[in-house]
Amino acid sequence: MEKIKNKRIAIVGGGPGGLTLARLLQMNGADVKVYERDLNKDARVQGATLDLHEESGLKAIREAGLMEDFKINYRPGADKIRITDKHAAILYDQHDEQGHIEAFGDEYFRPEIDRGPLRKILLDSLKTDTVVWDSHFKTMVEVEGSWKLEFQNGLSAMADIVVAADGANSKIRPFITPLKPFYSGVTIVEGAVYHAETEAPDIFKLVNGGKVFAFGDEKSLIVSSKGDGSITFYTGCKTSESWYKASKIDFSNKAQVKAWFTNEFKGWDSKWLELFEKAESHFIPRPQYCMPLDQSWTSLSNLTMLGDAAHLMPPYAGEGVNMAMLDAVELCNCLLSSEFPDVQSAIAAYERQMLLRFADVARITLEQTDSLHSANAVSNMLELFNQL
Repeated sequence: MEKIKNKRIAIVGGGPGGLTLARLLQMNGADVKVYERDLNKDARVQGATLDLHEESGLKAIREAGLMEDFKINYRPGADKIRITDKHAAILYDQHDEQGHIEAFGDEYFRPEIDRGPLRKILLDSLKTDTVVWDSHFKTMVEVEGSWKLEFQNGLSAMADIVVAADGANSKIRPFITPLKPFYSGVTIVEGAVYHAETEAPDIFKLVNGGKVFAFGDEKSLIVSSKGDGSITFYTGCKTSESWYKASKIDFSNKAQVKAWFTNEFKGWDSKWLELFEKAESHFIPRPQYCMPLDQSWTSLSNLTMLGDAAHLMPPYAGEGVNMAMLDAVELCNCLLSSEFPDVQSAIAAYERQMLLRFADVARITLEQTDSLHSANAVSNMLELFNQL
């Protein structure tokens, strides 16, 4: 604690990783502010549910003293997976499995929680006014060993240590390294259907409160239920990096996106069209990137990063949020440890272990990304689950 005593710590980004770090540091008396670009705590949290892993996400929840809150808010059964082919024929169904009682502490138990409730748990654990809302990071300048952060609303703040938790398109990462991510070869199109039970009853029934992984023709379609009655879905296709721009598709035009899906997923069952007919009008194209597996840089004395800012990768191994929350645990431990005499050596130790861990997980993630968009995707997925 001595090396960060009386130091102002700024975390830029209020996602699970940034908020977890703030909680852990505050538990140890640190002076922390989180600068988040959302207007307020009630902003809608987008995206599918998150499955937390025993050795990472759940470890962070446990160390943050929030396990009881998590158990109240997680969604039993939401981790159940159905694997189908492109015709929506169910080939594997975890809902039918008997005999294995999943429980906290089981290394294979990956409980699901919606992003909104997870963020609320973390926010409620912080001191009042820890999070400074409507703080969209613009730039920062170093002033006598500290940082002056400037935001798009015209306000600024001073910090002695800055942690970038600002995600895939981090504006702080370039202050640490010029290394950029590479394109994985796959682009996702994301959509959401609200009130799915009435709006998309066939898909709602198929999802059955959990997740559906559909594969065929080197393409994927992943559908997830959420606690608010909505479902989110993600198509996965091999495209050029610039496809989403070159295609001239207006992704806020439902008819254009449906026409694209009908053509691109030709031969897939018409049942899947329900997603595109009943979705909200705003779809999001997401080219999938990954940081170089061998990335490294010279550690700085007052600046580091965690989560996607540090190690962006595709989502096909479910490791993103878990990596970010484990980053928070390990960074906090290094900053508090008496083993390191100063902040720079603590940051260096954290970054060494984080980058080693990333290289291993990213390799697995890229292999999984290729596997799920190959001609053998269904058999590969079935083999993977039958090994568990």
